[in-house]
Amino acid sequence: MAKTSALPKFIQLSEMLIREIAAGHLADGARLPPERDMADELGVAVGTLRKALADVEAKGLLDRVQGSGNYVRHRPVVDSVYAFFRLELLNGGGLPTAEVLSVDRLAKPDGFARLGGDAEGHRIIRLRSLDGVLIALEEIWLDGGHRDAVAVADLSDSLYHFYRHELGVVIASVEDRIGVDVMPDWTPEAFHLKAGQTTGYIERISWTAAGAPAEFSRTWYDASRASYISRMGKG
Repeated sequence: MAKTSALPKFIQLSEMLIREIAAGHLADGARLPPERDMADELGVAVGTLRKALADVEAKGLLDRVQGSGNYVRHRPVVDSVYAFFRLELLNGGGLPTAEVLSVDRLAKPDGFARLGGDAEGHRIIRLRSLDGVLIALEEIWLDGGHRDAVAVADLSDSLYHFYRHELGVVIASVEDRIGVDVMPDWTPEAFHLKAGQTTGYIERISWTAAGAPAEFSRTWYDASRASYISRMGKG
């Protein structure tokens, strides 16, 4: 078992703030603490925090007023690394991290043929946590035509970040089917729910802007620890 490479620290901080704003933990118009105090509280350098704040500002979620401070601004849709990650802690938010258990190139199972044109796919098994709380087991299939081999060291906490920057594949939309299922018979011992237990379930197809299916995934999540939440702006 090996943890994926972490995203750069400033991106982690930016994504944490974006998810906190989306969850309502940071109210619209709220003034953030002074940057040096905030950096000390988060245990990061002021320069790293300022880079993260600049990213949040660029996404329209922060007004940085010289001599006054940083003020939260709510927006319904934001282009973030975790824009399509729908699981949150029960009280909202939580920074996602991942731990890869295996990456294998295998023949696609029956029914996966529409996922790209290659007969094989990369099957990624990983555990998901939010703020260090283990919440989900994921099985992800990426078409083998995108890359001959994928190693654990290639992956970051966000696969969509890896797709965009390493494969040139940009996920533009997703289709989720939500329900319940039993944990699969291959459930690893590292996950606290055991094979055969009934739990929350998400089946997803991810699409590129051109309408091509790019990824198929199945997620089993602990509904006593996390909720599936999809926020939408006004139509």
